[in-house]
Formats: sequence, structure tokens, C-alpha cells
Amino acid sequence: MAYQCPLCQLPLTLNQRTYSCANNHQFDLAKEGYVNLMPAHHKRSKDPGDNKEMMQARRRFLDGGHYNPMRKKVAELCKRFLANTDHQLLDIGCGEGYYTTYIADCLKEQYSGSNTFGLDISKVAIRYAAKRYSNCEFTVASSHRLPFADNKLDGILRIYAPCKADELNRCVKSGGVVITVTPAARHLFEFKQGIYKDVRLHEEQPEEIENFTLEHEEKVNYLMALTGSEAFDLLQMTPFAWRASEAYKAELQQSANVQCEADFMIRVYKKA
Repeated sequence: MAYQCPLCQLPLTLNQRTYSCANNHQFDLAKEGYVNLMPAHHKRSKDPGDNKEMMQARRRFLDGGHYNPMRKKVAELCKRFLANTDHQLLDIGCGEGYYTTYIADCLKEQYSGSNTFGLDISKVAIRYAAKRYSNCEFTVASSHRLPFADNKLDGILRIYAPCKADELNRCVKSGGVVITVTPAARHLFEFKQGIYKDVRLHEEQPEEIENFTLEHEEKVNYLMALTGSEAFDLLQMTPFAWRASEAYKAELQQSANVQCEADFMIRVYKKA
């Protein structure tokens, strides 16, 4: 088992519906099938992460298939760069599991012994994910304290998700990969036009991750045709929601058709 105890860092073993370590720290599986590996003293608030309303908006939008081209490309890269490995992949900041479950199915097609893990700080999101998808292992945990043993993962996926370089180095095997998805220059440009007076493009400078080398990068760019309610749900998924005026939100919701650009940068970093 790849999980380790968040309290003492010893390996966790699953017995019936309880994970436990040699120090007898115990963590029960929830009825939905996920495990909470985020101790209370590691939280900065009572219920960190996205709330129920944000999760429902995210699920409605993603179920519309508008981000399918990006998801498909990420899955292709996961299969390509995890070929000839044990296919142990972690999706950090997995939310309600939209990407996680699809990639898990793709990896199973390539290698039946694959394991795909989904991790998020939001208990609400993980509960949604675990209840809906049975082909992944989901856990509530912080991306800054990954509950995984050293050198146990062949890859880590980060779609708009932060993680400390130290944790990436600790958990990813030598030769393993970190795959990131970030906004490319024109991502959701139309939202910016409706919110800001001075519209600037996203920067595309690749991040530097210690002990990892950039192996591959590519853009996925296309135009989305959205209804007003879909555009509003998309807005609610982004930091733009905090900046948008009530008038702009109302305008979006009342629109019959919203043209909005999707522009993603996907990068693959390989560990030395």
C-alpha cells in the first residue's frame, strides 16, 4: 500500500475498513469509500477547500464536456510517460474526480495493475468523487503533506494544483514524472474582458521544479460555445468569480450564447 500515516509517516495497512500503522494510528474508510488522512491540526480552517456550491457548479460544467479535449490530451500523456512503469499515479487537487476517473480507465487499458489516486483538501469534493467513481482511490489530504511513502509514485498530475517541490521529490520515483496543466496566454480571455479594464494575457513561463527536467510541453486551444448558465458555472470555478461584478454575473446568466476561449498549457517534467 502506498499510503503512509500523516501523524508518524509509517506505512498504513488496510484491515477491513480501517487503515492503521504500527503506532496504532487509525483512519476509517467513509461509507463512500474514501479515507480522510488530514488531521485536524493540519487544517487552516474547519472545512478547507471548495464548498458544496462550488463543487456542484464545477460538476455541472465539466459534465457538459467542455474540457474534454484537454482531459483527453492529459490522459494520452499519462499513458505515454507511464509506459513501462507500475502505473502508480496521483491526481493532486482532483476535485470531484472528473479527470481522475477518465485517466484511471485509460491507464487500466494499458496496464491492468495500475492504481490511480485522487487527493483533495476539500472533504465535500472527495465525498462526491468517491461516491460516483469506484475505479480510483480517493483521500482527503493536503498537497503540501502528501500521505504517500517515499518513491512510491510513477507520476503526479497537477491540474491547477500547487504542491511543494520537496514533496514531489520525496514521493515520485527516479525517472518518474510530474504532469502539470496551467492557463496558457488566452485562457478565458472573454471573462477578463468583462471584468478588467486592463486586460493582460496569462504568463507562459514554465515553472522550475528542483531535480525535474522539462521533457515536453504543448498547448490545447479551442473555442467553447456556452449557454449563459454554463458560462456562469465556469466563472464560479475560477478566481475570476471574486473579481466579477454582480452586473457582469447577471449578464452572463442571461446570455443565450457565450463564446469563450479555452487555452491550456500542458507540461511534463521528468525526475532525474
